[in-house]
Amino acid sequence: MWFSVHKEEAPRQGSGAVKASCSVPFCERIRQIASGFSREGSELAPLIAFVGCDGAGKSTVSEAILSWMRESRPTELCHLGIQSKTIGEALVNLPLVGRYIERMIALNSKRGNNAQEASNEGPTTLAAVAIYLLSLRRWYRYQKMMALRRKGIAIVADRYPQVAVPRMKIDGPGLASVPCHNAVIRFLARREKALYAYMTSYRPDIVIRLNVDLETAYARKPDHRYESLAIKIAAVPQLEYQGAPIADLDSREPLTDVIAQAKQAITSRLADR
Repeated sequence: MWFSVHKEEAPRQGSGAVKASCSVPFCERIRQIASGFSREGSELAPLIAFVGCDGAGKSTVSEAILSWMRESRPTELCHLGIQSKTIGEALVNLPLVGRYIERMIALNSKRGNNAQEASNEGPTTLAAVAIYLLSLRRWYRYQKMMALRRKGIAIVADRYPQVAVPRMKIDGPGLASVPCHNAVIRFLARREKALYAYMTSYRPDIVIRLNVDLETAYARKPDHRYESLAIKIAAVPQLEYQGAPIADLDSREPLTDVIAQAKQAITSRLADR
C-alpha cells in the first residue's frame, strides 16, 4: 500500500498570499468580482481535490467519495479541468463551419504542426487567445464552485488548478512558459497569471493525489497519446497546492482499497470540521 500525507505550513485559505507580478488593480478586480465583494476569510465548506494523470482513476474515485460524503453533509462534484478535447469535438461537429474549425485547430496545435513544435516558436496569436479562453472557462467554473462553498456545500473537485508545473494539460496556466512574441500574447499571459494567482490562493482542505504508472494509464486511456501521458506522469510528483496536505495513493491497487484509503485520509483531515 502506498499511502502518505504531506503537509506544509502556508497561509490560510483565501489569504491571497500568492501574488501575481501583473498589475495589482487587475488582480484585485478579479478577486472582487469572484467573491461578489464579500469579506475575505469567511468560513468556507470543505474542499477535497483529486489530482493525477489521465487514467489514474480521478473520476471513478471522486464519484465514490461524493456518494459517501453526501451521507453526512451537502456535497457537490465540480470538474475543474479545461475539457479541451470535448470542446474541440463539439466545435468540429458543427454544421457548415466544422471542417474549417478542424483545420484551424490542426494548424494551431503542436500535435498538428510539427514545424512549430520543432522550432519552439510558441503559440500563434489565435492559439494564445484560445488558451486564454480555456483558462477563463476554468476560472468561471471555479467561481461556481466557490459560490457553493460559501453556501456551506462541501466540494469534491475532479482536478484543481496549480502553478507549480506551468502546463495547461496538468491544470496549470498555458501561457506562463511559452515565448510571447507580440503584445497581445504578453497581455493574455499576464491576465491568465492573475486568474491562476486568484484560484491558487484558496487551498483545498486535502488533495488526494492518485499515482499510476505509464503502462496502466495507457491501458485505461488508449485514446490518449502515449508521449503525452508520460509527460503528465512525470509532472504529477511536482504538483503542490500552496501547502495543502497531500495524500498519495497508488491507484494500481484494487479500487475498493483506493477508495477506503481516500476515505481514511478525508475523515482524518475533516475531523474538526
